[in-house]
Order: sequence, then C-alpha cells, then structure tokens
Amino acid sequence: MIRVGIIGASGYTGVELIRLLSRHPKVEIAVATSRQHAGKMVSEVYPSLTGVSGVVCEDVVPENLVDRVDVVFTAVPHQTAMGIVPRFLEAGKKVIDLSADFRIDDPAVYEEWYQPHTATKYFEEAVYGLPEINRQKISKARLVANPGCYPTSIILGMAPLLQEGLVDVSTIIADSKSGTSGAGRSAQVGTLFCEVTDGFRAYKVGEHRHTPEIEQELTKLAGQDITISFTPHLLPITRGIFSTIYCSLAKKCTQKEIDLLYDDYYADEHFVRVCKPGTVPTTQNVRGSNFCDIGTKVDLRTGRIVVLSVIDNLVKGAAGQAIQNMNLVCGFEENLGLEIVPLFP
Repeated sequence: MIRVGIIGASGYTGVELIRLLSRHPKVEIAVATSRQHAGKMVSEVYPSLTGVSGVVCEDVVPENLVDRVDVVFTAVPHQTAMGIVPRFLEAGKKVIDLSADFRIDDPAVYEEWYQPHTATKYFEEAVYGLPEINRQKISKARLVANPGCYPTSIILGMAPLLQEGLVDVSTIIADSKSGTSGAGRSAQVGTLFCEVTDGFRAYKVGEHRHTPEIEQELTKLAGQDITISFTPHLLPITRGIFSTIYCSLAKKCTQKEIDLLYDDYYADEHFVRVCKPGTVPTTQNVRGSNFCDIGTKVDLRTGRIVVLSVIDNLVKGAAGQAIQNMNLVCGFEENLGLEIVPLFP
C-alpha cells in the first residue's frame, strides 16, 4: 500500500481527492491536513463522506509528517505550494502539486502572471502532468505539476490539430465556461447563489492566469510560438468546464478526415472520448468522472474548425487527473481508482 498525504484536504479539490482515493485499492490516506478544521473528522466537514472515510483533519507542518507518507498531494493555493513542496522533495517524497506554482517553465513568465517565486530551482525537473501528452515523463518524475482545469480542456481539444499542423496558429480563440466550484469553497460575493443563478458572465477577460500555461503547452505541441485569445466565463452550475475553441484551418480538410484524426489520436486513451460524428459533448455526460469528451465541426463556409471539449473541473480538471498522475508515478495501472461512471442526470 502507498501512504498518501493530502495537504489542504478541506477544500473542494481536497475532498474530491479523499472521495476518489478512499476507493483506491492500493492507497492508504495517511494524513489529511486542514488548519481550519483540525481535530475534526473529514466527514464532519463533508457529511457526504460519512461511512466512507474516517480520516481526521490535522494541522501539522511538513517536517512532522514526512515519515508518515510516500506520496503527497498539495491541494493548496498558489504561493503556498512553493513554500512546502521543496520540503517534501528534500525528504525524498514524491509530490503531485495541484497549484500553479510549478506549471510554468519560465520563472519570469510565472512572476509576470502570479508573484515572486521562492523555489525556481525545481522548475526544470517539474513535469507538466497531462498524461495523454507526457505519460513517459510523468512515470519517471518526483514532482508533477497537475494542470489547470481550463488548460486541460483546451490542450486536449487542440493536440491532434497542432501536432498535424492543420491550423493557422495565429487564429486560435478559446471561449471557456466553468461551474462555480472552480472558485473554491471560500465565501466570495461573486459566487454566492444570488449572484450566479440565472446569470452568465465573463471574467478576467484577456488576463486570466491560465493563459501562459495554455500558450506554453500549445507551443510545445505545435513546435512554434502560440499566442491565443482566451476568455473564461462563469456558468450557474456546480461542476463542469465547456471549452469552445475556434481556429482557421491551414489547409482544406473534410469532417471525415478530422473525425479520423481524432479517433486515431485518442484511440488508446481511456479518459478521452471522441464524440460520434454529428454529436457534441455536454458537461452532464462527464459529471463526477475523469473523462474528457471532445467533438469537432469543420465549418467549410468560413474555413474554420470548431473544437468542443468538456471535463469535470474537479476530477479531470483537478483531483482525478492528480490521481491519474499518482498512478503513473507509482507504477500502478493508470485507471486504478478512477473507473467512475459519470453522474447523469
């Protein structure tokens, strides 16, 4: 059994890790930390876990728990992670970091979009944790930077087109929508029920912090620099991300050719499901699961292609993908503990 620690267990991502890991056959949740709820069973904080998990939240510093864990999930905010991840690495532990602190390759770019970084020496060894793209590197890593939710949906949606050089990379526009759980559990006026329900709005237009992460990974896939227009929106739903990506084709392609491209590219990927011709993905069909569903539409009239990509932001966009990465790092079957049927309706 692998002993895991969850740092920041009382947030939405942390509790999702507990929900999924509690049914993982090769994992023991040895430590779950929460300053706010120290001393409480996690099922007191989240009654949905009653009878599922008996884990008690602890307020403990990294130095006092390194001997109790083999793998650590850091489900903490940006800037907080950079202060604790090095302590686990120096103790010989493997870390799956769910913050943005180790996703960006260039320290200057990170500091431009976030804040000063205190652990840049780990940038070079951190592996971007998108298994469908970096599986081999992840399996050898000791520090995995779990991708953001918006980037996951966009990168998986665009990967086949970029690797085949089929689009004009100067024309990429990503229009993405997220459920409110993406904002976390802390009370904020902008995510109160009355502020969100019956409404639909854009936010952080032209300045969302996931932008450099998306551009970095798309650039690697395309083999040339990419700058995109990215606009996130807030949906009045709990879970889900729906990314609609528009770009001009670099050469004429039929819908059948694109369908075959995506089918072939993701043929061996369990967690990416390509929609049948003539159908489009919906957030309801991935809710609670680690799947990413992708559909495409070639618009012959405009010479563009529209890519539609959906995930559950808390699972494939966070905790589920982190467990997928843990499985690779530990040499387990990649799907272990993640065979969850989506919740519908």
